[in-house]
Amino acid sequence: MAQGRRDRPVAARVLWSGAEIAVTFGLILLLLVVHQLWWTNREARAGAERKVHSLERQWGQERGEGQEPSDPAGDTGDTSAPATGGGGDDPSVSGGDAGQPSGRGAVAAAPRPDYDQAYAIISIPRLGLRAPVAQGISKPNVLNHGYVGHYPGTAQPGGAGNFALAGHRNTHGEPFRYINRLRRGDTVLVQTKSATYTYVVDRTLAQTSASDGGVIAPVPRSRVVPSAGYKQPGYYLTLTTCTPEFTSRYRLVVWGKLSRMTPR
Repeated sequence: MAQGRRDRPVAARVLWSGAEIAVTFGLILLLLVVHQLWWTNREARAGAERKVHSLERQWGQERGEGQEPSDPAGDTGDTSAPATGGGGDDPSVSGGDAGQPSGRGAVAAAPRPDYDQAYAIISIPRLGLRAPVAQGISKPNVLNHGYVGHYPGTAQPGGAGNFALAGHRNTHGEPFRYINRLRRGDTVLVQTKSATYTYVVDRTLAQTSASDGGVIAPVPRSRVVPSAGYKQPGYYLTLTTCTPEFTSRYRLVVWGKLSRMTPR
């Protein structure tokens, strides 16, 4: 009996130590979750906002302006509907391309920037989003900074073909978290130093394979869901992000068409 009494404290200490280890491990996991879901968003959003203001100041100085440019997200002008030039709203049945966008004078597509360099600002009024656009889709150098990344090899803003972008849906600023809420007719504005390009949302592909490269092709069309996409050349915008939320298994795609080019 005396031996049994001496053994019980040892067993209790082992159980207590195991409980302490479990609690410590749980706290570490909790801190990691907080870091991923809160801290990375806070830091990335702050950095992205600073970059947006930096670009606006830089462009204003280069144009010799005395004040910073106004927020284009607050003025969508007459861009509530897609351009209808070239034979209609849907290029797949028009027999032509997606139509020449309207605008004041001839505005060239934005030049190709250096990799990882922020060179444009994307604004989505419905989502209250403004974020820098950088060349490339590197996670450590672009996406994890809260930036939207431009797929290399796709068109630049305002260019013929497909201006294709990627952004995080969760963590690191998550600029594309709510693009599933975009609807046909919503506007997406892309500012560069020389012009503002207004795209109008046209179609959405709720889910496709992460390797479905057809969605960012010059004429975007899914290779997984053949009915999704376009058949004729045009001036397209593609937004891509991961789906479902908190996974990277599939991709969500939103397509739009260039409606207007406004020189700055």
